[in-house]
This record gives sequence, C-alpha cells and structure tokens, in this order.
Amino acid sequence: MQQNTQSAVVIGDALIDEIHDRGGVRELVGGAALNVAVGLRRLGVPTTLIAMVGDDEAGAHIREYLADHDVALISSHAPLGSSRAIVQRDRNGEPTYVFNEAAQQRSIRYGDEARTALADADLAVISCFPFDAPAEVDAVADALAGVRVAIDPNPRSGMLSDRDEFVRGFERLVADAAIVKVGADDAALLYDGDLDALRARLRALGADAVLATAGKDGAVLEADAGILTAPIADLPGPVVDTVGAGDATLSAVAEGLIGARPKAAEEWQRLLDRAMDVAAATCRAEGGLLRTPESLEGGERGVQGS
Repeated sequence: MQQNTQSAVVIGDALIDEIHDRGGVRELVGGAALNVAVGLRRLGVPTTLIAMVGDDEAGAHIREYLADHDVALISSHAPLGSSRAIVQRDRNGEPTYVFNEAAQQRSIRYGDEARTALADADLAVISCFPFDAPAEVDAVADALAGVRVAIDPNPRSGMLSDRDEFVRGFERLVADAAIVKVGADDAALLYDGDLDALRARLRALGADAVLATAGKDGAVLEADAGILTAPIADLPGPVVDTVGAGDATLSAVAEGLIGARPKAAEEWQRLLDRAMDVAAATCRAEGGLLRTPESLEGGERGVQGS
C-alpha cells in the first residue's frame, strides 16, 4: 500500500465493546473514532487518535490494539476508567448499546502534544464527540482553530444527555468543516428524520461538503460541484456485520481529502464511489475493522476486528 505523506488526527471515543449474542459474550476494542483512526492508518495515512483512555485493563487492551495498528494515541485522563459499551444484537443482527458511566461522562483535553499534532495534520476528523457538553465544544473549537476538519456527529442515545444542546454544539463547528457526514439514524435522533433536509441545512450553515448515508439506499454527497449519488457497492460474499459501515465510509472519505482538495464533480464522485466500496468490504466481516475490496481478495474476509 502506498504510504501517504500527509497525516490525520481523529478526536472522539475509544472503548471496549462487550458483545452479547447467540454466540455468547466476547469483548472487542471499539469506538467510532478509534475505528476511523485505525481505518485511516490501514489506508496508508499516518494517524493520531485523541481520546479518553483509562489506566486500567480495558485501557491496556485499547492501547495494545492501537499499537498493533500503528496508530499513535494521545490520551486524556479518565477518572472513571475506560469507556465500555454493552452491545446486544436482535434477531436481525441490529445492535443496541448500553454505556458505562465513564462513556457517558467522557472528556477530552488538548495539551501541547495534542495541539502540535493538530497543527501538523492535513485533516482532523471528529466522530462520536460529546457535542452536548458546552465545555467540551469550547475546548475542541479552540484546539481546532485554523485546522481543516471533517465531522461525523455520530450520536448515541445512551450517551446523549441533551439533544438540543448536542445540535447546538455540533452545528457550531459545521461552518468551518471541509465535510460533514450524517446518516439516517442521525437525522432521526437529532432532527425530524428528513435526511435530505438535514443535508441542505448543513450546507446552508457553511459546510464545504455534506455526505448523507442511508443504509441500503446508498449515499448522496453535496458540494459546490453539485449533488452526487452512489448505491451500495455489490461485492462478492454475504453481508456479515453492518456495524462498521459508517466508520469505514468516513475513513475512506477522509483519506480522499488528505493532501487533496476535490473541486470537480468527477473528483467527488470517485471519492464517494471508493467510500462505498470500502464500506461494503467492511461489512463482509464482523466488527468495525476497515476492509477494502483488495484486502478481502488478500484473505482478510474472516479476520475479526474491533
């Protein structure tokens, strides 16, 4: 894989997914921001994750996993320990999440190391951030001053304490964003459920581009070049797990923006099509570890990830 000489920083969550299903109980390293950071690194981008990670056994697993994938970690103090999500799957495989107190009260701080990493990065990516905590939004807005940003609000009902405040915090950063990714679930949880209206709203707020994903209905990307669409990619093999699709899509889009400034419709369409291919490949195995069509051909179809 060709190495990207530009770097990225991802800000958000890192946790342990405690999965309960017909196969029993097992633990995987996870978190949306962590998945995006690892995904970017697997796409060849030197990446740093800024997240709250505890000095406990769970934190040790998170640190080991990131080290295995060559992702640098700048961790914030975790007085309640590492975050954990208990994941229950229904008959259709859809997950529900219950988060521990550490996850619900997560907090991120930006010291000299974090600010240096952000200043040196070509792109900062925010995912599953506590936008409903004004102090957290103040801190990240200050740290991101002058930094090119991609945002995925990625709210979780089990961590959402104030929907209106979350929307205010999220929209505060939208005007300066290179791209904002939202999904049908985000529109339902935060707005009135109209994904097209949400896409238009975010563009009106000043986002350079908005990517709206709608599961089996594919995705729409809107930028100055126009409104572009892509269906879900048709790859060989069954869909095993859709939980990592959104994070993989964001990783692929972010990778396409690093060292690049798409302008023409054709450039945006290539980026969108590639993101859909990566998302489809990721769904061919369990967990949130990003796959590409090329990696599946190389034998990673059965390799579990976070």
